[in-house]
Amino acid sequence: MPASTALKLGATLTPTGVDFAVWSASAEKIELCLFDAESGNETARHQMLRDAGDIHRVSVKDLGVGQRYGYRAYGPYDPDKGLWFDPSKLLVDPYAKELDRPFQADHDLATYELDTANLVPRAIVTEDAEADKAAPLLPTGGFIYEIAVKPFTILHPDIPEEIRGTVAALAHPAIITHLKTIGVDAIELMPITAWIDERHLPPLGLTNGWGYNPVAFMALDPRLCPGGMTELREAVAKLHEAGIGTILDLVFNHTGESDRYGATLSMRGLDNLAYYRHLPHDAGELVNDTGTGNTVAADHPVVRQLIIDTLRHFVVHAGIDGFRFDLAPVVGRTAEGFDPNGATLTAMLSDDLLKDRVFIAEPWDIGPGGYQLGNFPEPFLEWNDRTRDDLRRYWRGDQWMTGALATRLAGSSDIFEKSGRTRSVNFLAAHDGFTLFDLVSHEHKHNDANGEDNRDGHNENLSWNNGAEGLTTDSAIQERRRCDVRALLSTLFASRGTIMLTMGDEAGRSQRGNNNAYCQDNEITWMDWEELDTELIRHTALLAKIRQRFSVFSETDFFTGNDDVEWLAPSGSPMQVSDWENAEIRLIGMSLKTDDRTSGISTRLAILFNRAHEEAEFNLPGSGWQDLISGKPWTNFLPSRSVCFCLKG
Repeated sequence: MPASTALKLGATLTPTGVDFAVWSASAEKIELCLFDAESGNETARHQMLRDAGDIHRVSVKDLGVGQRYGYRAYGPYDPDKGLWFDPSKLLVDPYAKELDRPFQADHDLATYELDTANLVPRAIVTEDAEADKAAPLLPTGGFIYEIAVKPFTILHPDIPEEIRGTVAALAHPAIITHLKTIGVDAIELMPITAWIDERHLPPLGLTNGWGYNPVAFMALDPRLCPGGMTELREAVAKLHEAGIGTILDLVFNHTGESDRYGATLSMRGLDNLAYYRHLPHDAGELVNDTGTGNTVAADHPVVRQLIIDTLRHFVVHAGIDGFRFDLAPVVGRTAEGFDPNGATLTAMLSDDLLKDRVFIAEPWDIGPGGYQLGNFPEPFLEWNDRTRDDLRRYWRGDQWMTGALATRLAGSSDIFEKSGRTRSVNFLAAHDGFTLFDLVSHEHKHNDANGEDNRDGHNENLSWNNGAEGLTTDSAIQERRRCDVRALLSTLFASRGTIMLTMGDEAGRSQRGNNNAYCQDNEITWMDWEELDTELIRHTALLAKIRQRFSVFSETDFFTGNDDVEWLAPSGSPMQVSDWENAEIRLIGMSLKTDDRTSGISTRLAILFNRAHEEAEFNLPGSGWQDLISGKPWTNFLPSRSVCFCLKG
């Protein structure tokens, strides 16, 4: 389908009314249903005419902005053949840009011949406004801060109650001040497009608070963004004024229509065979490369165009700086498997409007060949779970981790070597796991509140419980854990590549040991701003200033070993082979050649790591070294469980 044709899909305002267009190759006919905004009643139906490209169209006069609408599709109902046509189901336009209500899970949505007009949101005709399009605000080696909008803002005492929990709250001075304090370059918003609860949650009295179960790719969820695209555009503009970019986490790998027992809400009812991937010789069997029951057929030309148009929509109308792709191998999958040069990825990267945006891949799914870390095309950045796991193992005290630590600090050349530079997004914790404080406080997950008898979530978290042994007071236990968090944060900020921190990890946020809190839209995930650890915040802010001060952290080329990096033993001498071969080595130093942006001179920065539980002597070559954390001259003693940054005087 040519791009010029695809741009006409959805609802388009005309001088006399509205043009409606939706694609389906399999439907026998499609009807447009119009609804009154005030009463909610259906006011008219119009049969759409099919053109040679399988686009069903109708033009209706005397309609305008605010008109509510949906579709009904006619054809055979034969799920064993992948056909789900049921005109009793009101269907959301895949190109809907705004919805009049959130989705709600209900058994009727999956029941044949039960009308769902009172359950399904109606799309709203909108008049698009353009945002200022500037260069993306994420420098190389930048600092990304992952945010779930409602949990991040719902309890902030300085934000007006009427906007707490919404995108508008992100533009509030209190939020921007916090982001600037800790040195954030760009925020990454967990999904804000319209989603539906998984069907097992309502009987448990739970709701999806993360949003990774989308239905409409373009439409913002009314719970998070009641002001629609205007609200998002204004928030992004305020963040831009503060020098902070905005990245959207988008889910193009599956939809909330789920498996064959799921709801019929949009794509399934319009053309299930085209929008979703099926087994080659069984059209009734949905491929499940996502673990959610269905997999979007991202290589289908119509789906490809929907993805491209969605990305363009958010750049043009909200000024979005970039995108993170959940389970990104699905976007590059074909019937033969993942293809980094596939048509959909190529179309994204070659689009004139998109090619300068920030693209970030979560480089794994659960399908065959689903682990693709390092294999996405330039200029994709990639979430690096090897860094996450190796840094955790190092500070947990596992053996043989010194070499792995050095590799991850240096940008993971073993993974990104073919790119000639690091494309790593280094992180220690993200939304789908322990918080950083819980990582050092729990050996095992505690997900009982999720209603699945603690069976859900990862079982192996590479976590530990520091402070449970040998200490009798809660304050002493907490301080020992804070020490580990400081060390982990320092290690992350010392790494080469882009870094990412999830909300609250700079401040000791806990989820009570829950490592799969997607269904906890409550105090378990809500950030308590009055209980934040101000000392950890100060430490994070200092780390960010160090990272911004020295040029070495904004460079992405791999070290050559020719004076740009030197690995130091505690004596201050270069590490020898015997040091690297010591399975239990606890001390290591990294001396980096760098420009100091404060003084304007070239100098050396030494970063020292002590994972032992006792203080250790660490000598640095020469004299005049200053400890940047304490602001005092280096004393040759490295505190237990710590990382020190030392500047050559």
